[in-house]
Amino acid sequence: MNNMLTGRIQALRIAFGVVAMLAGLDKFFNLLANWSSYVSPLAASFLPVSAATFMQAVGVVEIGVGLSILAVAPVAGAYAASGWLLLVAVNLALGGFLDVAVRDAVMALAAFTLAGLLSTRHGGAPHALPSEQAFG
Repeated sequence: MNNMLTGRIQALRIAFGVVAMLAGLDKFFNLLANWSSYVSPLAASFLPVSAATFMQAVGVVEIGVGLSILAVAPVAGAYAASGWLLLVAVNLALGGFLDVAVRDAVMALAAFTLAGLLSTRHGGAPHALPSEQAFG
């Protein structure tokens, strides 16, 4: 891969890693938002703990995903972020936060794309159609 594409992949990797870690940390401080208010009533009805406690557990997961993307296992971390963001989007849609749900669904697609790019860069099988492989 050329250096320009590598730089753009790194920018996405840093953005997804840092944002996941910061959002995870904020689940303990609620400076950016009152995160408990984003738990849909349907999801809250199944929780064995309060929404605030659940969101702190979510924060731990997000910190782990961020660290994984940045340092531990970038491909697996990006795939985890993709799935996680899709679950978050479903929860948000169920809670009536459709605008934020759409944003998180798009971020899930971007994280999935990042995982594919990282996998290709690290020697994994490229996820491209034969006609796209010529454009590398």
